[in-house]
Amino acid sequence: MRKTAAGLAIGMVAAFGVALPASAISESSADVFVLHGIPDTPVDVYVDGELTLDDFQPGDLAGPLDLPAGDYEVALTATDAADDSSPVLGPVTLSVEANMSYTAVAHLSESGEPTVTPFVNDISATAAGEGRLTVRHVAAAPAVDILAGGDAVVSGLANPEEASLDLAAGTVSAAVALEGTTDPVIGPADVAVDEGVLTIAYAWGSAEDGNLDLAVQTIDGLHSSPDGVPSGSAGYLAERDAQTPLVWMLAGCTIVAAVAVGAAAMARRTAGSERA
Repeated sequence: MRKTAAGLAIGMVAAFGVALPASAISESSADVFVLHGIPDTPVDVYVDGELTLDDFQPGDLAGPLDLPAGDYEVALTATDAADDSSPVLGPVTLSVEANMSYTAVAHLSESGEPTVTPFVNDISATAAGEGRLTVRHVAAAPAVDILAGGDAVVSGLANPEEASLDLAAGTVSAAVALEGTTDPVIGPADVAVDEGVLTIAYAWGSAEDGNLDLAVQTIDGLHSSPDGVPSGSAGYLAERDAQTPLVWMLAGCTIVAAVAVGAAAMARRTAGSERA
């Protein structure tokens, strides 16, 4: 199988957190991350029939893989499956383009069905002193409102939408509530926005089952002299992690969207995982 090397690479990334700055993407390949956002369902991940992630746990983030442009067929199976002939999800064909960054998210649809959504990560340059915050709604939950200071600043965000905003570096705090309510289902939580870093917040899990959670992914190197690494975290780790009043309002809109959902479906490019 031509993706064997990529399979080994993604396993190492998952185990050791090895990562590359955004500027490391080449003109002939793409960076691909994989996020597992289906609660209570550890899986094995197969790419083109090859086992690439063994016992991948909910909330785990793997990547980035440096993958040549092309199509990759991905299937998720039970952890004790002998092969990918009886997948619990897929197979799905994910396509990646050169010089792009993607996160493929296995998650629940609004109605609670397992699905895969490929997102394109916006790694275009940010201005000096600014970072980028993207929020993605990948939870089995209806539309939500983003709360800042207890008031809704964004209403009706739905799965699997996203919203993005460039903000002055700092910490933003917000909460997410089901649309039309003010009782947070996620948060309030603080999320750091660092200079030259793309911070992506995912709301995942199930509102009905009471296991909504937050995962945070970061990609460094969005402007000159990048020296960081893409990384990620899930659950309470993300919550462990003040702007001017205007930025607070914008950040509240974006961050809480990050805490639960997003608003503008920006990414529809397909992605996959594995290297030739």
